Amino acid sequence: MSTKSKHIIQLVVWLLILILLNFSGSYFFKRFDLTSEKRYTLNPETIKMLQNLDDEVYVKVYLEGDFNSAFTRLKTATREMLDEFRVYAKKGLNYEFVNIYDQKNKGDITALQRDLYEKGIDPTELRTKSSKGEQTQILFPGAVVYFKTKEGIWQIFNKQDGIPADECVNNSVQNLEYGLSNTIRKLQQNIRPRVAFIRGHHELDTTQTKDLYFALSEYYDVEFIRIKKQLKALKPYSAIILAWPDTVVNEQDKFIIDQYVMHGGKVLWCLEPVYTNYDSLKLKGYTLGLNNNINLDDILFNYGVRINPSLVQDMNCGFIPINRGFKGGKADLQMFPWIYKPLVTPPGTHPITKNLGLIRFEFSGYIDTVKADDVKKTILLSSSKNSRVQSVPARISLGMVGTRLNEKQFANGNKPMAVLLEGTFKSNYQNRITDTIARDSAIGFKSVSKPTAMIVVADGDIIKNDFNFQTMSISPLGYDRYMKQQFANKTFLLNCMNYLIDGPDFMSVRSREVQLRLLDRKKISTNPTQWKLYNVLFPLLILIASGILLTNWRRKKYTRNTK
Repeated sequence: MSTKSKHIIQLVVWLLILILLNFSGSYFFKRFDLTSEKRYTLNPETIKMLQNLDDEVYVKVYLEGDFNSAFTRLKTATREMLDEFRVYAKKGLNYEFVNIYDQKNKGDITALQRDLYEKGIDPTELRTKSSKGEQTQILFPGAVVYFKTKEGIWQIFNKQDGIPADECVNNSVQNLEYGLSNTIRKLQQNIRPRVAFIRGHHELDTTQTKDLYFALSEYYDVEFIRIKKQLKALKPYSAIILAWPDTVVNEQDKFIIDQYVMHGGKVLWCLEPVYTNYDSLKLKGYTLGLNNNINLDDILFNYGVRINPSLVQDMNCGFIPINRGFKGGKADLQMFPWIYKPLVTPPGTHPITKNLGLIRFEFSGYIDTVKADDVKKTILLSSSKNSRVQSVPARISLGMVGTRLNEKQFANGNKPMAVLLEGTFKSNYQNRITDTIARDSAIGFKSVSKPTAMIVVADGDIIKNDFNFQTMSISPLGYDRYMKQQFANKTFLLNCMNYLIDGPDFMSVRSREVQLRLLDRKKISTNPTQWKLYNVLFPLLILIASGILLTNWRRKKYTRNTK
């Protein structure tokens, strides 16, 4: 057989193989992810959600333009993630990237920016260097997601205070799947879980929890209820929130909460173990810290935690203004560190706290975990290593702000301030009630719970937003008006509720790790021309060398065959 005939047969065979592979591909689907961190492998929960879509999803992404390398990477990763979603979306997913500065005139650009801000996309300032010099532009790095007649906001870039810009971008890349899937999931919900803020024990009022109320309302139907000793008062709710109760919780209401947990209910406890009078502190310059006993110690101890009536003092703290005198008839306010305002860095080891910025506490207690069979305890937030505790009763004075802190005195750190409890809990009233109550079918007493979960936070301030009675306006939850800084309190609490209600399987999407592979900035800055030449010439040299070797190999092979 001649060489030409062999080549023709080989060509036909390869064509048949390709046709067979294409035919098989129409019936069998498989994707291969060769990256070390499996960045192109979607979570099974995400795939399941996309396959169950009953209508098309349309995503309008406002992340187009000439960006620096970090934001270009974020834009590329966003496009790749959308392509991955489109593969699995049963009813289809389409998207477009929009450059807000491509509008016809400045008025249209301003109108679009205002519209995106009102929808809820947080802007960010981006500085880029070019031949024209340094340029600054305001970006809205997010997207509007449309599903049926609904629309939702996907915040693509999440700025974290105190975190370098490159790391913020990397964290945002890690969060892409969770952010988009969570947005679609919200739009897809027809019957929404119900959440209740408990009232009736001097909890924070509706104005002080308004921002969290609105944030939770994007996911759930949120209500404020009073138990009023009604046995079935909590039955309709997937989760309840105790937001800083300030008076004694009576035994009847406590029993109803306990039985709610026994039947699988979820609870977010945000409690204030130490009573302080902030008005007294501002007016007199001092206040007293006293044990705030609200009759919940026994039920929490039974579930596996003890909130200690002590105050956490942390060198990693926020600031407060102090009047140092008067100048020109005006108060001379200066900012000083306030060790009773810990700024907690969340660990990235759990989906609830992954990729979060600093979280602000104030006059917080701390938590000890105690033995409780079949209950898993996970510490979500802790004070820094440079912290200590102050027992109560205690005198708290503004006069201490001028005192130089001794680091050696702050060596009793890493105090747990928020703990997740998961498992089967034993009733606080097991062996404490009469047989008549235990057997009453109307009560339906359970001594051991279904598998469930709760989160305990040793600070009520974490859930409180400021309210201005003069302007009748609220500040965002976590915003510090003195430091003019937004902390991650709201995102943390949203993650807590998402985890409790939707479960760990969906929240596990946040566990994705994408390794940040950056060039060595020091080497680049010392000799940028050399590294640019390496990046341009080296691949070309490899290509040329490969071409020469291949040509020589073919020449030798076919020269041999013709002899």
